[in-house]
Amino acid sequence: MKAIIELGHSGSIFRTAAQQIADVGRGQTPDYHLSFESARSMFADLSPARLDLLDALRRAGPCSVYALAKVADRNYSNVHADVARLLELGLIERTEDAQVSVPYEAVEIRFALAHVA
Repeated sequence: MKAIIELGHSGSIFRTAAQQIADVGRGQTPDYHLSFESARSMFADLSPARLDLLDALRRAGPCSVYALAKVADRNYSNVHADVARLLELGLIERTEDAQVSVPYEAVEIRFALAHVA
């Protein structure tokens, strides 16, 4: 399963839902879709620091926020805030033993520069 991050266009939520229903019908686990209304909002939530943190966590595997801060060579409180937002966005998850991890085999960011109807 992968996470697909994209800019949402009118009606895109319905196409995504239809694709997920079709995937489940074929016995496949549907991909996780995260849509943003604008590039500005996407890049506000997915700053370079947060994307780097997501990459560091994917490479490190499940770990504590403290261990992640060490791996990423960043201040703990900043990592803690970024982890909280990435959890809210559904891009990482917390395990029963309070570790965080990336549950996806891949994360893709997609956006078109011009919308073609």
